[in-house]
Amino acid sequence: MTSKHLKPVIVIAGPTASGKSAVAMDVAEEFNGVIINADSMQIYDGLRIVTARPSVEDEARVLHKLYGVLAPDETCSAGRWEKLCIDEIQNAWSQGKLPVVTGGTGLYIKTLVDGISHLPTIPDEIRDKIRSRAVEEGTEVLYQELRAKDSEMAERLKPLDKQRICRALEVLEATGKSLAVLQREIKPVPALEADYVTHVIMPPRPILYGRCDQRFDAMLAQGALEEVRLFAQLKLDANLPAMKALGVPELLAHVRGETTIDEARSVAQMQTRRFAKRQCTWFRNQMNEVEMHLAQYSESLRDQIYNKIRHFLLTHAN
Repeated sequence: MTSKHLKPVIVIAGPTASGKSAVAMDVAEEFNGVIINADSMQIYDGLRIVTARPSVEDEARVLHKLYGVLAPDETCSAGRWEKLCIDEIQNAWSQGKLPVVTGGTGLYIKTLVDGISHLPTIPDEIRDKIRSRAVEEGTEVLYQELRAKDSEMAERLKPLDKQRICRALEVLEATGKSLAVLQREIKPVPALEADYVTHVIMPPRPILYGRCDQRFDAMLAQGALEEVRLFAQLKLDANLPAMKALGVPELLAHVRGETTIDEARSVAQMQTRRFAKRQCTWFRNQMNEVEMHLAQYSESLRDQIYNKIRHFLLTHAN
């Protein structure tokens, strides 16, 4: 529901290869907007092609923020992204521009719009101790410990998800409570009061899968393999988020001589389709009060979105 006293933010979300970036570009150009990245991989530098980051030409057409702003050896959480995003939203407002937040990382978007549970601060000594144990003993050992102490959180996590396993153990040791319990007890509160309108672009599954396959072929044609070859020279920890970007593990395997390029291409396309399917499920089940567009982006859909945004902004102006 629109609140006149709150400033507007447009959110354009959707699965990978859905066409949301094109929507965001059109919306930003039409309504004097700034595009703010909500993609957990496009925030890292060094992988413009393989993460489908907007081109240099697109970034010149419309102001883009939070693309390639973190080094690939860093880790960006939803909470860290939220702080960066809020700064950019406020900057846009101060310049008289409309913030257009776009991306496929649903957790980032949900954190911004709905808020997150603000958990107790973890003492540095506990955090340092558990992080050191992860390095010395290995992630699997910590995961087995989490299973024994907090089976509910362990069931939510993958056995090699070092960051989240450490986080769950840190919270458990510091508070004596499961992170899952605290998340239920502490009501989420948005960090930024704004009037959010979210449009989710969700093409029919066959079209979406076809776009996933076509996009990876286009990435290869644009030089994704060479980009990943250069990226490999950084010798980064395989557990870093940037190392898990769609297509990166498969192309790295080819660079190491473990697969042919055709095998890497086939597996990467399959993983991309699976990821898009999970995103679709997430957006359907987790996003509330959104405009869901179950169609491929087209001129008619663009006009429909324009009309809805124009009405939304006019409500604020009057």
